Amino acid sequence: MLKYVAQRLLFSIPVFLGVVTIVFLVVRVIPGDPAVAALGDYASKEAVEALRQRMGLNEPLPIQYVRFLGNLLRGELGSSMITGSSIRDQVAHALPYTLELTVLAILIGTLLGVPIGVYTAIHRNHLADYVGRVISLTGLSVPAFYLGILLILLFAIQLQWLPAVGGGSLDDVKENISHLILPALTLGLVMTASVARLARSAMLNVLRQDYVRTARAKGLKERVVHLRHALRSALIPIVSVTGIWAVSLIGDSVTVEVVFARPGLGKMMVGAILHRDYTALQSIMVIYTGFVVVINLVVDLIYGWVDPRIRR
Repeated sequence: MLKYVAQRLLFSIPVFLGVVTIVFLVVRVIPGDPAVAALGDYASKEAVEALRQRMGLNEPLPIQYVRFLGNLLRGELGSSMITGSSIRDQVAHALPYTLELTVLAILIGTLLGVPIGVYTAIHRNHLADYVGRVISLTGLSVPAFYLGILLILLFAIQLQWLPAVGGGSLDDVKENISHLILPALTLGLVMTASVARLARSAMLNVLRQDYVRTARAKGLKERVVHLRHALRSALIPIVSVTGIWAVSLIGDSVTVEVVFARPGLGKMMVGAILHRDYTALQSIMVIYTGFVVVINLVVDLIYGWVDPRIRR
């Protein structure tokens, strides 16, 4: 297992480097001059040239790339083109809000989706199965931002149980959790629908296998057959799709943070796009890339634990 973990860790390094390189190139091939975009069309040539010099845009692309990697290794993300403030400080403030939202949403989606899918598969063509399938289809049909608005209308405006917008203070646990519930529930319910649907399909496929029928023929209890024999095999595709949805939640978190006005990386990225803050946008995209690589690494490790054949 340690050898498998080491292999996945080593494989993640070139993957991260490759994606970071793509981010670096994509930002630079976008039409338009970043300096002109930041200063405006009516800025003087001297001001534009000074900003290009300060950003290092006049240097050859390979030198820019080497300097970019060096700064990244040192944790230097540069300064905002608009405010001049440190991007690292802005990220340090916004990152905890995005991390707690994403982690809690993944937990909600997994802890609700897998049991619902397994239960509906075991009780196929019963009332619970029909209800679960309708809920899953509804969840897949509703966009995350629209579901967030509905939850705000219900729990924040009508019932007034929870705050509608903001992130709360990280130092005040109660306030922070109260601001976290609605956005995390929004993302978690969207993920729950997909995970439940796939868990049901995977479980139904496993329950038809010969070894499951053999386990029943031996006189094992249905609970043992379902949990020990069927669920273990069904977890393999479930883990894969859960990882895919966890990655997609990163994209959905951007819109959800805007809807709930959370001071996270998503809202920061939208602000960087609207203000054409080239350096801030590049840094945020690199951080999101790190999220994706870490999630895929965790999924690979769980996959190896669930299916020992992969570790060989």
